[in-house]
Amino acid sequence: MVVWRGSLREIGVDSMSQNKVVEVAAAVLQKPDGSFLLAQRPVGKIWAGYWEFPGGKLEQGESARDALVRELREELGIDAHTAYPWLMRVFTYPHATVRLHFFRVTAWGGELHPNEGQQFAWQVPTPVTVAPILPANAPILRALELPSLYAISNVSELGVEQFLTRLQVRLDAGLRLIQLREKQMARDELRLLAEHVVGMAHAQGAKVLLNADIELVCEVGADGVQLTSSQLLNLQDRPAVAWCGASCHNAEALRRAESLGCDFALLSPVLPTRSHPGAPHLGWENFAAIASGSSIPVYALGGLDEADKPTAWQSGAHGIALLRQAW
Repeated sequence: MVVWRGSLREIGVDSMSQNKVVEVAAAVLQKPDGSFLLAQRPVGKIWAGYWEFPGGKLEQGESARDALVRELREELGIDAHTAYPWLMRVFTYPHATVRLHFFRVTAWGGELHPNEGQQFAWQVPTPVTVAPILPANAPILRALELPSLYAISNVSELGVEQFLTRLQVRLDAGLRLIQLREKQMARDELRLLAEHVVGMAHAQGAKVLLNADIELVCEVGADGVQLTSSQLLNLQDRPAVAWCGASCHNAEALRRAESLGCDFALLSPVLPTRSHPGAPHLGWENFAAIASGSSIPVYALGGLDEADKPTAWQSGAHGIALLRQAW
């Protein structure tokens, strides 16, 4: 079975008579500690016994959000209070092609009840302790490994010593995803810094991606690479690293990141930034239009601070990326 990242036209199912696409709303119910709910498909349903995110088919004329609310009430007996649009994945099963509209549901009312006789399990991304997982949901589990904050280094302004001090403070406070981006540094100097940052981060269970330098990722044991916008356009294959992010500024670049197999994308600049005063920026409306329907998590970047997270989530972002404000 194959997870399709492209559009319906790209995967050859734009002829609805040949392979009708079933629209489905799916809920990632999340507690404040990051755990999420999986439900087991009951006996009598196709793929019975497999675990999945709760949800179901859209009815005629129904929006994905309305279907989500209805399905959660019917299946679990709860009312969704806060549901953020998140990812959209197209998956082809032997019996049908489904387009899954995933929402992250962070607040709800009522007590969970198995109205369809299904089993429930609260899980964390690694390790998931129930099996088998419905095939379409495997990429969603990987996406849930990514935290809501992506911090970008700022050694050029802070200096190495001060940056490392602040990095330790943030790691102790729960920071789990860092991009080392210091283009002004000589490579030998950058390598020494990268080795130090990777060691500090891994001691706390955090991931480190290096900006652009794929070879250095392997040399220092970093977790992945953050591709520049030019690399994204010129590479023919996804780099062979554990995690691959892509820097995007428009819809075309985001679609390219999806087709290349990147794990997530940065989309910027959302708001005016101190480093580029007067430069054009997307604004939240344009950000939401571009991020809508993305099959990979998208971080909002540019002119933001941590208070912007709810706005980013409502606009379809996985989270926010911060540079100066992170430290």
